Amino acid sequence: MSTTVLYLVVVFAVVFGLGFAALNYFGVKKLPEGTEKMQKTAAAIRLGANTFVMYELKIIAVVAVIVAVVLGLLVSWQAGVAFLVGATMSECAGFIGMKIATYANVRVTNTAKETKHIGKTLKVAFRGGSVMGLCVAGFALLGAIIVFLVFGVALGQLNMSADNSIELGTNLIGFKGTVGLSTTVSGYALGCSLIALFNRVGGGIYTKAADMGADLVGKTEAHIAEDDPRNPATIADNVGDNVGDVAGLGSDLLESFVAAIMSSIILACELVRSPHHNVSVDFAKNMMIFPLMFAAIGLIGCVIGIATLVFRKNISDDPNKVHSQLNGATWLSAGITAVVGLGLAYVMFGKEPVIGDWAQAAFNLGWVSPWLTAVIGIVAGIVIGVFAEYYTSYDYKPTRNISHASKEGAALTITQGLALGMISCLLPVVVLGVSIWGSYMIGGMYGVGVAAMGMLSFVAATVSVDTYGPISDNAGGIAEMCELDPEVREITDKLDSVGNTTAAIGKGFAIGSAALAALSMMSGYLYSYIEYEFVGGVVQNDILLNLIDPMTLMGALIGAALPFFFSGLLINAVAKAARHMVDEVRRQFREIPGLLEGNADPDYKTCIEISSKGAISEMKLPAVLAIAVPVVTGFIFGPDFVAGLLMGATISAIMLAIFTGNAGGAWDNAKKYIESGAEGLGGKGSPEHDASVVGDTVGDPLKDTVGPSLDIFIKIMSVVSVVMVVVFKDYYLLKLLNM
Repeated sequence: MSTTVLYLVVVFAVVFGLGFAALNYFGVKKLPEGTEKMQKTAAAIRLGANTFVMYELKIIAVVAVIVAVVLGLLVSWQAGVAFLVGATMSECAGFIGMKIATYANVRVTNTAKETKHIGKTLKVAFRGGSVMGLCVAGFALLGAIIVFLVFGVALGQLNMSADNSIELGTNLIGFKGTVGLSTTVSGYALGCSLIALFNRVGGGIYTKAADMGADLVGKTEAHIAEDDPRNPATIADNVGDNVGDVAGLGSDLLESFVAAIMSSIILACELVRSPHHNVSVDFAKNMMIFPLMFAAIGLIGCVIGIATLVFRKNISDDPNKVHSQLNGATWLSAGITAVVGLGLAYVMFGKEPVIGDWAQAAFNLGWVSPWLTAVIGIVAGIVIGVFAEYYTSYDYKPTRNISHASKEGAALTITQGLALGMISCLLPVVVLGVSIWGSYMIGGMYGVGVAAMGMLSFVAATVSVDTYGPISDNAGGIAEMCELDPEVREITDKLDSVGNTTAAIGKGFAIGSAALAALSMMSGYLYSYIEYEFVGGVVQNDILLNLIDPMTLMGALIGAALPFFFSGLLINAVAKAARHMVDEVRRQFREIPGLLEGNADPDYKTCIEISSKGAISEMKLPAVLAIAVPVVTGFIFGPDFVAGLLMGATISAIMLAIFTGNAGGAWDNAKKYIESGAEGLGGKGSPEHDASVVGDTVGDPLKDTVGPSLDIFIKIMSVVSVVMVVVFKDYYLLKLLNM
C-alpha cells in the first residue's frame, strides 16, 4: 500500500471523527432547555465558564509564544512552529468540549424532567460527552498529520540517505544535528502538553476550591445541599465542573494520546539513526507511519462504537445497566481497533525484504509484533481500568468499607481512604511492569511505545464516557438550584455516580499510557545524546544508563522528590483558594438577611471571582516547574543527571497518581453510597454523612487536581528533555568547567 493511501486514511479518520462530533454538537444544542429559571441558571454557568477560559487563554497565549520563540532559537524553527500547532489543537479540543458541556447540562436536566427515564437522559449526556471525546482524537490526529505532511514530507525531514540515516541540518544559532523529524514531533507533543497542564492545573484549582467551599460550609455547617440555590458557591462549583473536569480532562487526554503516538515516532526515528539497526528505507518509514495509522483506525472504530449508543432506540431504564451500556460502546471501539489493526500490521510489515528488517527492528515475532504490542497496551489499559473500578466503585467492598468507617467520624474515614489508595497502587503497577516486559520482548523499545499508543488508541470512546460524568453532575446541580421534582435529581445522581467510576477508569488509562510513553521517550532521550564509538567499524558502546553513576543517582533522587513537591504546590493552591471560598460563604450566610430562609438571593458572582483569581494566580508556578527543571539542570549538570531525573520522577509520579486518583474517587463514592440511603448508614444529614463529606473534600484536590496533573508533569519533563538534550549535551556548566 502506498504512503499516499496511508495518509489519506488518516485524513479520512480526522474528517469522519470531527464530522460526527459536529453532528452530535448541533444535535444536542437543538434540544429544549426547559423552564425560564433553568435557562437562566444554565446561562450563568456558561458565562462563568467562558469568562474563566478566555482569561486563562490570554495567559497561556503569552507563555506559548515565549516557549515557541525559545524553541525556534535554541532547537529549530520547525520545532517552534510544531509547538504552536500542538498548543492550538489542544486548546481547540478543550474549548469545544467545554462549550458543549455548558449546553448539554441543562438539556440533560430537562430530559430527565420531561421523560423521568434514565436511558433517555443517559443518551443526551453521553451524546454531549462524545463531542469532547471525538474532538480529542480528531484534533490530536489533525495536528499530527499536518506536522507529518508539512515537515516530514514537504520539507524533507522524512528523507533518508542510502544508509537509512535521516538528514539533519543546522538551527538558527548554529547548533548542528537538531533539525530532524523526532525534534519536530517532540515540539508538537510539547505544545499539547503545556496547554494540558495549564488547563488541568487551572481548572482543577478552580473547581476544587468551589467544591470544597460548597461542601464544607453548605453541607456540614448549614446542612443544606451542595447545589441548593441558597448556597453562594453553587454556581462556581458547577462552572468548575466544566473548566476542570471537561476542558481540563479533554486537554489532558489529548496530550496523553499525542505523547503516546509521538513517542513511537520519535523512537522509530532514533532507531533508524542508530548504528545498531539497519532496516530498509521503506520499512523504517512504515515504522514511523504505523502509530498514526493505528490511531486513525482507533478513531474510526470509536465513531462506530459511539454511534451504537447515540442512535440506539431502546436504552434500558435499569440504573444497574447504565455502566454496562457505556462500557459496551467502549469495548466495541476497542475490539474494532484491535481487529482492523491486525490487517494494518500485515499490510505495512508483512512482506519482509531480504536484509531481515524484522530482526533489525527487533520484531521478534515477525510482522505481527507491532500489532501484538498494541494489543498488550489495550489489554493493560482495560485491566488497569478494572482495578480502578474495583477500588473506587461503591458496588465493591473497599469503598463500602470507607462508608462504614464514617460511623466513627472523619478521622477514620480519611485513614481508611489513605489505606485504600496505597493498597490500590500495587496491582496496576504489576500490570504496567508485565506489559512493559511483554511489549519489549516482542517488539523492543519501539514495541513499548506502540503499547502506549495502543492503550489510548480508542481514546475518543473513553473520553466520551468520562465527560458524560461532569455533564450529569452539572445537570443535577441545575435540578437542585431550580427546585425541580426530587426524582429528577435522583436520575442525574445515578448517572453521576457511574461517572465517578468511569472517570477513575479514564485516569487509569492516562496514567498507564504516561508510564509507557515516558519510558519510550526516555529511550529516545538516550539515543539523542549517547555518542557511539567505532573500532574497526564495530560499535563499542550501547544505549545503556549507569544507575550507580553518582550524577545519574543524584538526578534520580531529586527526580523522585519532584512529584511530591509539585503535588504539594497544587494542594496548597487548592487549600488557599478554598479558604477564601469558605470565608466568603460563611460571610454571606452571616450578613445577608434571610438567605438561609430562602428569602434572599446569594452573591454568586463574588464566589466565581474567588475561584477564578485563585486558579489564575496559583497555576503558573507548577506549570513552569515542569519545563524549567529539566532545562536548567541539564545546562548545569548535563544529560546523565537529567536521565536520572526523568527516571526518578516517572517512578514516583506513577505511584502518586494512582494513589491520589483511587483514594479521591473512593472517598467521593463512599459519600454517595451514604447519600443513596444504604442500610445502616444514616443517609444525608447524618453524622456519617458529615464525616464522609470531610473525606470527600480531602480527596477532591487529590483526584481532580494532583492525580491528573502528574501524568502530564512527567510527559512534559520527558518531551522537554528530548527536545533540549541536543543543545545541553555539549554545552553544560560542569563540562565547560571540566568537572
